[in-house]
Amino acid sequence: MCFVALEAICDLLGPTIMARLINFGVQQNNTTLIYQYGALMLLVTAIGATFAITRSILASSISQKIGVNLRNELFTKIVNFSESSVDELSSGTLITRMTNDTNQVVQFINGLMRIFVKAPVVGIGCIVMASLLNLKLSIIIYLVVVIIALMLFFSLRLSYPRFSKLQLALDKLNAIVQEYLMGIRLIKAFGTYSEEGEKFNSANNHIKNSSIYASMIITFVTPLLNLIIGCAAVTAIYFGAQLFLNNQIKAGDISAFTIYMAQMLGSLLMITNIFNVFVRTQASATRIEEVFNCGTDFKETGTKQQLKGTIEFKNVDFYYPNGSGLLALENLNFKINKGEKLAIIGPTGSGKSTLVWLLLRFYDVNNGEILLDSQNVKKLNIFCLRQAIALAPQKALLFSGTVRENLYWGKPQASDKEIEKVLKVAQADFIYQMPDGLDSYLSSGSVNISGGQKQRISLARALLKDSPILILDDVTSALDAITEAKVRKALLKIENQTLIMITQKCSTAMFADKILVLENGRVQGFGSHRDLLRDCEIYQAIYQSQITNDLAGANL
Repeated sequence: MCFVALEAICDLLGPTIMARLINFGVQQNNTTLIYQYGALMLLVTAIGATFAITRSILASSISQKIGVNLRNELFTKIVNFSESSVDELSSGTLITRMTNDTNQVVQFINGLMRIFVKAPVVGIGCIVMASLLNLKLSIIIYLVVVIIALMLFFSLRLSYPRFSKLQLALDKLNAIVQEYLMGIRLIKAFGTYSEEGEKFNSANNHIKNSSIYASMIITFVTPLLNLIIGCAAVTAIYFGAQLFLNNQIKAGDISAFTIYMAQMLGSLLMITNIFNVFVRTQASATRIEEVFNCGTDFKETGTKQQLKGTIEFKNVDFYYPNGSGLLALENLNFKINKGEKLAIIGPTGSGKSTLVWLLLRFYDVNNGEILLDSQNVKKLNIFCLRQAIALAPQKALLFSGTVRENLYWGKPQASDKEIEKVLKVAQADFIYQMPDGLDSYLSSGSVNISGGQKQRISLARALLKDSPILILDDVTSALDAITEAKVRKALLKIENQTLIMITQKCSTAMFADKILVLENGRVQGFGSHRDLLRDCEIYQAIYQSQITNDLAGANL
């Protein structure tokens, strides 16, 4: 700010020195004064240039540091999003807000420090200096300032909602591109290139139309301002000439006044451009603020303790915050002790995965309570709770990097012996057949390995964590029957670890200590395989259908 102010002072001194050079040097043929004032003008210009370079370097440095901090805080906020916030804001809009909107704010801050502070200082300084030269002639400047101020006010009022719509259009385009890249194989398989192309072209044209619509006001305002400024300059010269003929002003003062007016009008144009950028920045800042206002995950407060793995659900009711309002789980009651193996089975949409999300506290129950080692999970430290649970999700998600780096998610710096042990349990020995073994690279989305291989690496990662509770969400769905049987046999040998298996297959569930049967979010049966075959009609129907299908397949 200091360098901007000093630069502005140097700019304001120039015309006054030039006026003295003309009035006392040129008009009086005083060569000595001409050289002195000329040298002084060069010196002031050089000092001003030094200040200008310094403030530009500082402004760029500061604005980029602000950008780094803003992106870091946004990323930290997104990482700590509550599940309802994740459901509310799509990844497409979050990417736009992290990149496009943040860059818009950074550019505005850079311009704010370089130009926006200087422009008012120069503008006000020019009005003061011009008024000191000739008060009558300065009335032109006052009128121009009032007219431009009114134009800026109405321009802002009309432009802001238009730029907000433009950012929404960018969100939509990003979402389409992201979906295309994620589903590119499916698109190729179904041959829907033209449909996706039409969808992209529609969103692209919408951005074009939104951009034209948003820029329409600015498009008219800028040339209109130039016209007003040009008319003002001509008017100032004309009235200045009249005053000069009447000996009410000196020639040097007219020159200085003309330069001051040009500087003042230039600063007004700068302010206009900054305000135009401000309209877009305001829209971007509002969208960034929406991210910061989203709910975060539960704070790391509460009791810190080593958890063992006894789980109990008591009268649990739950519905998704952004869902239909229907209960996803209703009056859920069951208990498993440390080291027991629980299989959860039921039709699609019965609430099997929802139960897991509640245990991990991605959501909180609406009624009832979930107890872990007789402690309500709400009273436990969230970090300790999640450290006590290892999860292998239904959709195996691996990150770009080596196999070893993906496994380290389970246990950082695990030894090769520990890794070898879990890979054997997960039947993921194929990794050692890959060219670089554990250091083989997995591309984005792990498209260079099969679905079954991804599931087995995901399972190995969860096993490596060696937590008191292990949750497997249908992790063998992509495996063949022989490999699945080997994985199941190895998992059943696990001791001192509470195992929850979500499955669709009775052949997997029947080996668990207890089986929980769900339908429409309600418990329909809880007990051993033998008990459920005797007492639970839904389990009997599932079992009979699978056995019948297996026999039919065998006959074929």
